[in-house]
Amino acid sequence: MIKTSYRSAPKTAAAAIALSLGLALAGCAGQPTNRSVESVHQPVVERVNYTLDVSTGAGGLAYAEQRRVAGWFETMKLRYGDRIAIDDPIGSPATRQAVEALAARYGLLLSEDAPVTAGYVTAGNARIVVSRSKAYVRGCPDWSAKADSNYNNATSTNYGCATNANLASMVANPEHLIQGADGGSDTVVMSSTRAIEKFREAAPTGGGGTTVKQQSSTGS
Repeated sequence: MIKTSYRSAPKTAAAAIALSLGLALAGCAGQPTNRSVESVHQPVVERVNYTLDVSTGAGGLAYAEQRRVAGWFETMKLRYGDRIAIDDPIGSPATRQAVEALAARYGLLLSEDAPVTAGYVTAGNARIVVSRSKAYVRGCPDWSAKADSNYNNATSTNYGCATNANLASMVANPEHLIQGADGGSDTVVMSSTRAIEKFREAAPTGGGGTTVKQQSSTGS
């Protein structure tokens, strides 16, 4: 009995050591491996096209059709970042001007090219397309790592989630995350400093002399 228990003890200890090593290796395999400062959780931009088909005529859009478009724009709650385009087979300038006037109420301009949508637009009709984009970050928050220790010297699985999620929710035009706004020759810095430069270059007030109005008062 004593010899049997003495011989089985090393086998039990070896099994326990093998099990602990297996668990340790499994834990290392599940650790993050991103060793850069670039987060794996990046904003994703999605675009959805909404369409409305209207009847057109020689004079563009009839008053009833203009009311339909105006009600649709109001229901869509158009905002900055939305793109409006017209798919018109005959390219009527009157139809475009009518839609432009309605879009101008929301401070939006019409795009030159309309995106490809399902179905065909026949003559005598036009399709108004509103393209709306949204940005979000997939898989955030990410607490898939089960331990704080990391032998790969990598960032955590949740690294970058808060920053990129806030950026995606605050950007006015989500498509600017793909391609920045084209400011032309007038950059943002030039626009912001123009008012300051005008203030500094302006002549001081009262440069021609200040006239002081004198009043006299008499007491009893």
